[in-house]
Amino acid sequence: MSLDATINKASVLIEALPYLQSFRGHTFLIKMGGSAMEDPGLVRKVMRDIVFLEVAGINPVIVHGGGKAISAAMKEAGLEAKFIGGFRVTTPEAITIVEQTLSHTINPGLVKMITEFGGKAHGIPGTEVFTGRRIQATDDDGQQVDIGRVGEAVSCQLDAIEQIIKAETVPVISPLGAEEETGKPLNVNADLAAACLAKAIKATKLVYLSDVPGILSDREDQSTLIPSINRSEANELISNGTISGGMLPKIHSALDSLDHGVGKVHFIDGRTPHSLLLEIFTRSGVGTEIVS
Repeated sequence: MSLDATINKASVLIEALPYLQSFRGHTFLIKMGGSAMEDPGLVRKVMRDIVFLEVAGINPVIVHGGGKAISAAMKEAGLEAKFIGGFRVTTPEAITIVEQTLSHTINPGLVKMITEFGGKAHGIPGTEVFTGRRIQATDDDGQQVDIGRVGEAVSCQLDAIEQIIKAETVPVISPLGAEEETGKPLNVNADLAAACLAKAIKATKLVYLSDVPGILSDREDQSTLIPSINRSEANELISNGTISGGMLPKIHSALDSLDHGVGKVHFIDGRTPHSLLLEIFTRSGVGTEIVS
């Protein structure tokens, strides 16, 4: 390696210095989902970046999804994966598979990767963190439909998470909730659960790591990525239809989290190697940040 190349590497570290100083001791809530969860190689790279954050004195907290893995497990069990209004219909038979896949397969797999990179992590079933309330979905005819054991996270239990963070360990949490009335497991939306937890722990950053680069002014053109928007600009993009579909609940939850103490919300592409570090520790970033 040439001397110039070595000096350039040092310049990258110096660029990161003020961010490392600012964020030491702060908590970041990182939600992993989409294609970023499907490629084992990508997942390993993200887990290595999580270890970097931990070693740098930042407290990462992970909430993960697992949609395609759940669908594959259901197919193997002879159950059809059915969705209404974007929600997975979750029968009593299906919730057992959902719980098994999330809390006993995906979750320990992520914990294992972190430990393999020299980090410390502890898996927590979402039922020990999220209290949930059952919801219905709206079908194509605009009718409310029962979708089984599906809910929304309405509150969070923080004792276990706070103890794990104090032990300088990364909490890794599955998107399940304990139903308010019965304590039985509910399949909860991981994006909204992550926002609920980010509010509860007053995270400095809420980062959505998925398979989209961020907010685009033209959804067909990735060069139209919007690097930073504020609340009024986000509302304008919603009004004119730039933000629509599956992004709408994410953006609404992002704005709500900003109202409840979260510092910034970021949307980044988990398929891009080291996108998490590039978004946090460089001036330009690689995704979209939403600020108050």
